Amino acid sequence: MFKKIMVPVDLAHIELIEPSLKASADLARHYDAEVCYVGVTATTPGSVARTPEEYAQKLEAFAQKRAKVHGQPVSTRTITTPDPIADLDNVLIEAIDDVGADLVVMPTHPPRHLDAVVPAHGGKVASHTTASVFLVRLAAETKK
Repeated sequence: MFKKIMVPVDLAHIELIEPSLKASADLARHYDAEVCYVGVTATTPGSVARTPEEYAQKLEAFAQKRAKVHGQPVSTRTITTPDPIADLDNVLIEAIDDVGADLVVMPTHPPRHLDAVVPAHGGKVASHTTASVFLVRLAAETKK
């Protein structure tokens, strides 16, 4: 049913997104699908990498490590933008078509009042693509 699963990752918060990584690994094995890990980074130095090229190398190393977990083919896409926080939804929506994903597995937080003002990323992504979107609650939020 699914051939390519896109998984947005934040290399600075891997422990928080572990539930979505596990879900994507299970789905990849079940559907014999490729997993494309997508990372969005700034054009300026950040906490994970000093340059977009260094970020891309770290994302590729992360993907190869995850491939050993689920045994499926992997690919990566590094997206560089001046303001990753402001641009995140739009670049992820564009990336779905760019990588040819038919499923997106991404972390999300439980609904809250602030969502009326600043909606969750998953909701916007799901409403602007024809790909299926699987939202997985963040690890820190599920422990409450």
